[in-house]
Amino acid sequence: MNFHKSLIEIARRSSWCMSALSAVREMRLESWCIGAGAIRNLVWDSLHGYEIPTYLPDVDVAYFDASDLSSTRDAEIQRRLAARCPGIPWEVTNQAAVHLWFENVFGYSVPSLTSLVDAIASWPEYATAVGLTLLDDGTIDIYAPYGLDDLFSMVVRRNPTRVSIDTYRRRLEQKRYLDRWPRVTVVE
Repeated sequence: MNFHKSLIEIARRSSWCMSALSAVREMRLESWCIGAGAIRNLVWDSLHGYEIPTYLPDVDVAYFDASDLSSTRDAEIQRRLAARCPGIPWEVTNQAAVHLWFENVFGYSVPSLTSLVDAIASWPEYATAVGLTLLDDGTIDIYAPYGLDDLFSMVVRRNPTRVSIDTYRRRLEQKRYLDRWPRVTVVE
């Protein structure tokens, strides 16, 4: 199976995903993607044959801009996206600024990231370390620093790059993967 081709087909069949990708493209951010749980849910819902998408608390928009690390920029982009597509629960984060708030949220400091791909490679699980970008010509680019095997095999496995074992365990409790997608395999 060609996972890249399958992911693009799944994304193109999803009206919310294509609307979200188009809306973010209109923001004209230099380096961006929609990723993490939004893409995981999209694929796992498809692989489970769900016609109605499972609950999605947010659609993560990750971008990288080291020239403006202010949280007000994230908020402004999120406001503009909400005006464009009010039904989508947007969550916008400049990955270049993550090191500024990470310790307050997770209890330990991390070095600054160097690029969008560097950021995606630090996301909590390998299956969620995936992002999609819609180019001006309609092509969908995939960022998947660890590949798509865990995503399409429906495996939840901790990415040790930035996520502690305690944080991973809390995520497992919070996300309740098996309740939502019974064919998922969770690696403790």
